[in-house]
Amino acid sequence: MGTNKINGEYGIRISDEVIAVCAVNATLKTEGVAGMSGGIPNALSRNFLGKELLAKGIKVSQTDEGVEVDVYITVKYHAKIPAVAWDIQENVKKEIQSMTELDVTAVNIHVQGVKIPSEDKKQNDEK
Repeated sequence: MGTNKINGEYGIRISDEVIAVCAVNATLKTEGVAGMSGGIPNALSRNFLGKELLAKGIKVSQTDEGVEVDVYITVKYHAKIPAVAWDIQENVKKEIQSMTELDVTAVNIHVQGVKIPSEDKKQNDEK
């Protein structure tokens, strides 16, 4: 089920999967993001662990200092990548901290590709 972290004095355990779902939701709401990119780590995790990952494109590491999140994305064509990355970092940090009250120490953005609109879509948009 992933690494668990005890939050606060009540002993609440929040799994990596819950944190990853928060990160995916915040990322997909960000302007300029075309989608999540699974990459090799997710494919290997799925094969070795024998289960489908709920949050494709997210890697969560919990330590005593807080949570570190790696986000693997594809951006939309013409998006300003530094601005998109900054917005994702802010959105993911806010979402995780508001939902779990865990400290987010880092949100690392890995741009895996750019989604270019297809020719059919361009021709339809021009009409």
